[in-house]
Amino acid sequence: MRSSLPSTRIDRYGRGEEGKSKRMKMKKSAPRSRDTKTSKGRLTGAGRARAKVPVELGDRSYCVELGIDWLTTIGRRVADGLDAERIALVTVPTVARRYAPMLTRGLEAKGTRVKRIVVPDGDASKNLRQLAKLYDQFLDHGLDRGSAVVTLGGGVVGDLGGFAAASFLRGIPFAQVPTTVLAMVDASIGGKTGVNLAQGKNLVGAFHQPRGVYIDIATLRSLPRRERAAGAAELIKAAVICDADFFDWLEPRIEALLDLDPKVVLPALERACAIKADVVARDERERGLRRLLNFGHTLAHAIEKHAGYRGILHGEAVSIGMAFAAKRSEAMGFAPAGTSDRLIGLLERAGLPTHPPDRPRSAYLSAIAVDKKKQGGKIHFVVLDGIGSAGTAALRPQDILPAGWKA
Repeated sequence: MRSSLPSTRIDRYGRGEEGKSKRMKMKKSAPRSRDTKTSKGRLTGAGRARAKVPVELGDRSYCVELGIDWLTTIGRRVADGLDAERIALVTVPTVARRYAPMLTRGLEAKGTRVKRIVVPDGDASKNLRQLAKLYDQFLDHGLDRGSAVVTLGGGVVGDLGGFAAASFLRGIPFAQVPTTVLAMVDASIGGKTGVNLAQGKNLVGAFHQPRGVYIDIATLRSLPRRERAAGAAELIKAAVICDADFFDWLEPRIEALLDLDPKVVLPALERACAIKADVVARDERERGLRRLLNFGHTLAHAIEKHAGYRGILHGEAVSIGMAFAAKRSEAMGFAPAGTSDRLIGLLERAGLPTHPPDRPRSAYLSAIAVDKKKQGGKIHFVVLDGIGSAGTAALRPQDILPAGWKA
């Protein structure tokens, strides 16, 4: 029963403890369309920012800047903002070939010495061994406390390169240039950096805010549709936990989003970034409100661990986790009937999976038991109150996956 579940209720206007909600104002208007005409031919990198989203953190504040075909311009802006003599550009093979030259051209235009470091793609490379290799290459390039790191790629590069920046010489500045939807709206914003251990995902890391996040939506053209859909899972997550209007807006436009219609992509990314920025500004260290961003991640991380971080994309695992969490929210009396059906319908229209892999309940329980959100033997499990509103419930792993549950 609901009364037996100690919980922290958090809605999209504020947060409270043990059922008390503090209401706060937050922009909740639907995304705005704007003139986004751009050539679909060869990229020049010479465009400009079309939108800015501030991340308000006092003297560590920065902006998420969004534009189309402006990688070289980004390079100049990053070089100005970091003001570093040497920069390590951390990226992955495919992104390095397609986009690093344009970004590097902008960085070097300001006289910065750039060392491109290419790491293996995929979550399996987000580990301590690869981190040690980055340190060695930083030293080989002569990086010192006046140097900086720029990450170019998806969430793995941002997490790995960001953690290297956070820990090298006790911390040097860095900037993020994400090239996947998932990284653009989630991983690049908020300063979470880290690596995986064999026991679980993101168990070693640090909060280290970037000096800026620079998004070029033209880089999404090279992503397979499967990866676009995986990124869309994070957009859907932002909407379902925080903004019912945004969810309403996405439902008839999800196909256009996956087709990269700029009149849909740019405002959708801007709104999702604004949601993340607002949450981070109010709860940088994840002591309450920011926990909502983990919606779907409890089961997702267990799925990824059992897959060895191979074969399933993070957004796909999150999609499965969200579908599961929505069903549990209804079963525990938090969300009204029909909430999970509506969420699952949108996820499936995006081409995302919603059913967990067929593994024993005991296997999932063992993985969930080392969840980083665990405290005092219980996990801050994110539940829905309905579309656009969410909260947390402190649950034991066996309450999250009750007896008789089957994948």
